[in-house]
Amino acid sequence: MTFVLAIDQGTTSNRAILFDSKMHPAFISQKEFTQHFPQSGWVEHDAEEIWASVLEVVQVVMQKATCDHVDIAAIAITNQRETTVIWDRVTGVPIHKAIVWQDRRTAPFCNELRASGHEEMIINKTGLLIDSYFSGTKINWIFKHVPGSLARAQNGELLFGTMDSYLIWKLTGGAMHLTDATNAARTMLYDIVKGQWDDEICGILDVPQVILPEVRDCASEFGVTTLFGGEIPILGVAGDQQAAAIGQACFETGMLKSTYGTGCFALLNTGDTLVKSKNRLLGTIAYQFDGKPTYALEGSIFIAGAVVQWLRDGLGIIRDFSETSDMAVSADATQSLYIVPAFTGLGAPYWDAECRGAIFGLTRNSGAKEFAKAALQSVGYQTRDLLIAMQEDMGVAAQALLRVDGGMTASDWTMQFLADILGSAVDRPKVQETTALGVAWLAGSKAGVYPEQASFAKTWALDQRFEAQMPDATRDALYDGWKDAVRRTLS
Repeated sequence: MTFVLAIDQGTTSNRAILFDSKMHPAFISQKEFTQHFPQSGWVEHDAEEIWASVLEVVQVVMQKATCDHVDIAAIAITNQRETTVIWDRVTGVPIHKAIVWQDRRTAPFCNELRASGHEEMIINKTGLLIDSYFSGTKINWIFKHVPGSLARAQNGELLFGTMDSYLIWKLTGGAMHLTDATNAARTMLYDIVKGQWDDEICGILDVPQVILPEVRDCASEFGVTTLFGGEIPILGVAGDQQAAAIGQACFETGMLKSTYGTGCFALLNTGDTLVKSKNRLLGTIAYQFDGKPTYALEGSIFIAGAVVQWLRDGLGIIRDFSETSDMAVSADATQSLYIVPAFTGLGAPYWDAECRGAIFGLTRNSGAKEFAKAALQSVGYQTRDLLIAMQEDMGVAAQALLRVDGGMTASDWTMQFLADILGSAVDRPKVQETTALGVAWLAGSKAGVYPEQASFAKTWALDQRFEAQMPDATRDALYDGWKDAVRRTLS
């Protein structure tokens, strides 16, 4: 049997998935890795630990399938975006822990950049707001805080990459320093109109272009690895949210998907038009084939599944995500508890890096069940924030049908609340591994073992549609309460 190996390098775990010839996820291996929180609002990963974990999950999944390298047509990589690693060109050793996309340490520098009048130019070129979310200011911070690193970078001794680039470099034994257009578009250094690294922005952020990877299409030749018994080509790469949009077959203008993982990310396909948002959404590249980008509007929520992780690890009131749905069902319906999970600030459409999480509506009767319900509801409220902003930017009166994926979509209660608070249908696909599927299709189609785009889109299959059942008055009252909670948090 011929497989495509998808490496899904996430924010909290790495997974290796072998997709069979019919694009079904046949074998899966997963391993969590360490989260480092050196200060409030700071989040780091050990890139070498991630690399060791990736090697392990690949080896385990190949053992599960009892397959050899000759059975794998291609490797695909999808990754947490924006997370920044800088490493030695010769040894491959990072000069600092990877700074994670959630990290807010560069917020003061971002304020300086805005005060200097750079934001309009950066929006026009990159589609992005000036924010510590993106890679550019993280690179700047590392150079400022690792003695001698900027000079070494200028001398060509160091390399920068998001996690896809780092994995490609490691998989190919240092032969290839590459990224794809979707990951490049998230660095705040890449002109997504001209399709090139931008001299002006790199100059402002003191980023020597010699450290930057070459940018390629999502389905392209990214090198060959020999680490798993023989040669296997790497043929597909996309950032996790764009990979999910591809896996959801959102190839037509106006199609919308939302992924519920550690964070929540909604992407609306805008075709060959780069929409300049009036509501602080992001313009980005959805995918790029044959040198031609397809654009998207994106709304980014920093905390989605991570709020449930907080219930488990921070408060100790659950052991597993699966418990939360039953808790929400049996929660006291008379309480109006709101959790605003701004643990590392608020993303779209607010973009406040300084605010922190808050809970409103507490009573003496508030307990674990009410906390679980409010945590799940916070994801629905934040999604409505994004979709309202998208509607206003696109001039669309009715809400688009939403295709959803990610770990939280396994909860029927959460998906029903999402449909209720949006007032529109929510479609959950049969194949839940949409992020990995998206890049697996990229690599498999490039290798000639999977169908072309139109045929692939026809394979999308519905698992369940959740229709809105909540009365309008209830929906609006709940959302008004959320907006009030956010206003109080921001102030």
